[in-house]
Amino acid sequence: MNPQATPAGFDLQAPPEALPLADERLVERIVEAALLAAPQPLGLAQLYALFPDERPATRGSIEQAIASLREASRLRGIELVEVASGFRFQVQRELQPWISRLFTERPQRYTRATLETLALIAYRQPITRGEIEAIRGVTVSPPIIKMLEEREWIRVVGHRDVPGRPALFGTTRAFLDHFNLKSLDELPPLAALRDLDELAPELPLDTPLPAQVLAGTAPGSSARVDDDAASEPTT
Repeated sequence: MNPQATPAGFDLQAPPEALPLADERLVERIVEAALLAAPQPLGLAQLYALFPDERPATRGSIEQAIASLREASRLRGIELVEVASGFRFQVQRELQPWISRLFTERPQRYTRATLETLALIAYRQPITRGEIEAIRGVTVSPPIIKMLEEREWIRVVGHRDVPGRPALFGTTRAFLDHFNLKSLDELPPLAALRDLDELAPELPLDTPLPAQVLAGTAPGSSARVDDDAASEPTT
């Protein structure tokens, strides 16, 4: 959405002076409308910034509005969740099988190579491509890294201080948002993660992760190229 564009049916006039912005119910309605209209999660600072300086929302009123909206949505079809970038409304998880039928496009599927690479970056960051290859025992295809970067799920966070200075990869705020996480601390323990489906049902993976990925130890075999790398990503 173009931030300079004005949505149809809206004007840019200042809020009427008579509006009782100290009214908790009104603040709650404004927060709800903003979260429904925004194309991305909104943080507390962004929500407070909705109110002009001459008539700001009272301290704590946004937090109270969020708590009220979260409680009110428990028995509804949507829920209010907090992710790394802020707060957003989304479809209740148990309703997704029905709602997904609205969309004609099949959800994108990712190869095992992609998901294993992403899991290693998420759990062992910062990590180099060579370290990922040592753990998995296969060469990481460049298209895998490129696709994850284009998705903005990973980024270069530095370089290892060794000859060649290989890039160190880490996850991004967009990665946390996608997986409904506020921080990396909310990732389930890697030792307990048998399948990436437990982390993200929308990324289908039918069989458990290999033991070397869960253990983080490299197998003894020499590296090879992933057989499925050429098909990244599949649909």
